[in-house]
Amino acid sequence: MATVKQRSFGIVPVAVGSDGSWLFLVLRAFRNWDFPKGGPDEGETRLETALREMREETGIEEIALPWGEASIDTEIYARGKVATYFLGQVTKQEIVLPVSAELGRPEHDEYRWVSSVEAGYILPSRLVPILGWASGIIGGKK
Repeated sequence: MATVKQRSFGIVPVAVGSDGSWLFLVLRAFRNWDFPKGGPDEGETRLETALREMREETGIEEIALPWGEASIDTEIYARGKVATYFLGQVTKQEIVLPVSAELGRPEHDEYRWVSSVEAGYILPSRLVPILGWASGIIGGKK
């Protein structure tokens, strides 16, 4: 049985598109698409980490949690990693890919607001259950 060696926490960001349907924010680092996430700082809760990572990786400050603080974990991947995701709604769709102080460059190369169908095509298989969970909670058109 695999052991969890590293945990990260993130947000599955959703926004209402111009046609009233839900859009998902996905970020690309190199060739990998993901939702905003990262490791905890000392003393942070899981949700505090997820919200901070969302702000740091996108510049979005206002993140609502209209579905509460429910979360879902990925399967163990990449030599013992597990990511926990919360579902957050944002109104701001223009984002900034800020320069990471640690890296000296943005952590991500690109972002897209996509439908759940589009997200299902570009996200790695470990995130398909996370996308399904989020889609099930928000339903169809707003």
